[in-house]
This record gives sequence, C-alpha cells and structure tokens, in this order.
Amino acid sequence: MTPALPSASRRSALRRMGTLALLLAGRDLAFGAAIVAVRVWPASDYSRVTIESDQALAARHFLTDNPPRLVVDIDQLELSPALRELVGKVQADDPYIAGVRVGQYLPRVVRLVVDLKQAVAPQQFTLAPVAAYRHRLVFDLHPAQERDPLLALILDRERAESQAAKSVQDALGEFIGSIDKPGAKPGDKPVQPIHPPAPAASGPLIVERSTIPAPGASVPPMMTPAPERVPERPPVIPPEEQRRIDRLVIVAIDPGHGGEDPGAIGPSGLREKDVVLAVALKLRDRLNSVPGMRAMLTRDADFFVPLHERVRKARRVQADLFVSIHADAFFTPAAKGASVFALSETGATSSAARWMANKENAADLVGGANTMGVKDAQVLRAMLDMSTTAQIKDSLKIGREVLERIGKVGALHKRQVEQAGFAVLKAPDIPSILVETAFISNPEEEARLRDEGYQDRLVEALFTGIRRYFARNPPLARQRVL
Repeated sequence: MTPALPSASRRSALRRMGTLALLLAGRDLAFGAAIVAVRVWPASDYSRVTIESDQALAARHFLTDNPPRLVVDIDQLELSPALRELVGKVQADDPYIAGVRVGQYLPRVVRLVVDLKQAVAPQQFTLAPVAAYRHRLVFDLHPAQERDPLLALILDRERAESQAAKSVQDALGEFIGSIDKPGAKPGDKPVQPIHPPAPAASGPLIVERSTIPAPGASVPPMMTPAPERVPERPPVIPPEEQRRIDRLVIVAIDPGHGGEDPGAIGPSGLREKDVVLAVALKLRDRLNSVPGMRAMLTRDADFFVPLHERVRKARRVQADLFVSIHADAFFTPAAKGASVFALSETGATSSAARWMANKENAADLVGGANTMGVKDAQVLRAMLDMSTTAQIKDSLKIGREVLERIGKVGALHKRQVEQAGFAVLKAPDIPSILVETAFISNPEEEARLRDEGYQDRLVEALFTGIRRYFARNPPLARQRVL
C-alpha cells in the first residue's frame, strides 16, 4: 500500500522548521560570539585592551621580537565590523601600543596583532558579566621594566625644580637682553621661529592572513601568570639628597574608580571617575606648591587601578597620608552633603556607611581586577585585613580636620567622621581617609561638582585640612629606600 503523502500545510510547516534550524545553525557556525564593544585604555602605568561580547571568549597569546608585537588568537569568532573598530581606538600618545591590526587568520579564528612601542609583560584574563558589562576578555600590557613610584615622584620633583630655576633664568636673561636694545621693554618677549609641524604617521591597516606573523613554537594557555617584570634600577643618591627625600611629606591622593569603572553617574551624565580625577589633579598641584611636600596620584588619567594596587602604591612611596576622593550616589536623589570616612575595626558606624563601603569594595568587579596576576593572594589578603589602632586614631584626627574645612564650602551629610570597612583604607602604617565630596546623584550637587569654582574651593578646603593636620601632627622622618 502506498503511504499517504503529507498534506500541503504539513509540508509547509516542515519546510519552515527546517529553514529555521538551518538559519540558527548557520548563525552559530558563521559568527559565534557577537562583539558588543571594544575599548583601549592607555596610561603610563599600563595600557588595557578590552573586548566585550555576548558569550565568553577563549583566546591565547604570544610575544614576538624585532619588532615587538603581541599576537592574540581568539577562537570561535569571525571578523566583524565591531572588532575592526579596535584599529581606530589606539591613541597616538599611548605609551605601549603603536597600532592594532586584525584579520581572519583561520576559519573561526580571529588574530589580533598589537604593534608595541616597548617591551611589555602582558596579562590576559576574563571577566564574568557584572553591572552594565557582558563577558569581557582583557589584556593588560604592563611595562617589562616596572615603574618605581617613589623614583617617579622624586624625578618629578627634580623636573619641577629645574623648570622653576630655568624660568627665573629666562626672565632674568630677557630683562638683561632688553637693556641693550633701543626701544625694547623689559616685558617684551623675543620672537620665536616657527617650525612646520611634523607629518602625521599613517594609521594602522586591517591585515590579511598573509601579513600576520606566524605563531611561535609554544603558545601560552589562557590566563597564564604574568611574566616577571624587572624593577627599575634606582640611581645612586648622594647623602644630602637622601636626607631631603627622607624629610619629604608625601601625600598619596587616590581618585576613585577609572577606566572600565565609571563610578556613580549623575542625572545629567557626569561621571564620578572624571570629577574626582579633576579634583585630585588640582589638589596635587596645590600640595606640590608647598616646599617639602609632594603628592603622588594612584592614577593620573582615565584608567582602572585595583584596590590592592592603590594601597601598594601608597606604601611603596612610604606616604605619610592617604586620601581617597569619591562622589557617590545614593538610593534617593534627595541625599546630599559631603562625608569623611576612616577605617573601622569593629563595624560601620551607620547603615549608610556600611552600604557605601560595600559598594566601593565591589569596584574591582566592575573595573576588572586581574586576581590571577596577583602574586601570593594570601599575603595580599592578609595585608588588606591588617589595621592598627594607631592608624585609625590618626585617620580620625585628619578626618576631623578635613571635615571641618569642607563644612565651610558646602553641606555635610554627617557632622562627624564615619567609619566602615573600606578596603582602600587598610594600609596598616598610613593614616587613611575617604572623602565623599558630594552626592553626584543629587542634581544640585552634581551641578556644583561640575563647576570649576566649586572644585577650587573644595580643593582649598582639603589642602587646608591636610596642612592643619601636619602642623599639629608632624610626621616622623622616614628612611625612604628606592
């Protein structure tokens, strides 16, 4: 008996189901993960490349010499316009990346070639979805020769002194030179020759498979430990200069968030990471104007610094004070006023303080800290769990000085220094405070934070509080070793 043929409606349904299955399978085979965004974060400390996608990416990398390059192979991926955008993301002043090329190396394998300006120690890791981010594949390009923050601080001071002396000499030379010129005035400046600008370098190109370097004999697996970075060799310091370094009062200024972590965002779009960096740069310049004082920033541009690294930088320069600057948001836009926090050994002094501490302590998740790159995580965790009664006592003293001065600039959220378990305040040997300059979630306070005049008044309040604290509590001389 001849089997009955399917009805027309059934045949049509089967065709639609088959077409849908082929489309879904084809999409998976052809595209794999979808790239959501690509970002490049250049900074003097390190440059970061982030590839964000809707699925977790698997990749491997290796380095080549002559010329130096970082080669990255990303599996289960085809070249897309979103990924090509990496080419145009590189900035001319990036200290580490000269350019990026991208091409389809093999079917379902995309190759990135990062042309380097110097030798790097790359760190590769992945981040699970958090906050507004999907899956992230991250490459941090650290210098092969690690930058010494204390040496950088001293060299910066020497450059500033040299420039100041040169300015005096130039002014004196102009005045003396003008005496012999008939009709010239002391304030007249000599005419400088005009030089044509140097031609701009051509941008990086999208590369085909034939122009991408072949992989080396061995390819490191994903999330391999970072190569050992060689510390920068310190110079020989004369005894008199060493005494000047030991007598320096060093203030570590910590602008919160940065890079992948924008911090809180105000109603009109002002980002916490931007406003606190602007305040920190102004405060650095104000402190550096005082003879015998020097300020060190944990970040001086828009890049992310993990919480433990902020603490390590302050300890490396043997700072006499650590000031972390923030402008947080709250549940309600009605919340307003500045606050100052110190560390607590016994718990938060209020539920709001506990909430803020928990929120700030989660910054590593959003900003993207590479826990695989931290040597001896148990030692690090122990260091961040350390605190001393003396450190907290001194922190409360400086906190009260700063809070009193800030109260003369604007409203205070609380009239006493609050305490909570902020991870960034846990350096056991440095008095540390966290200043919430205002609630960026409040429209009125956001407008003030955006105002240059208000920032200047806020900086002057912070500066005065710091000076008053050191006037009453002069730091002990340290033996600072480069």
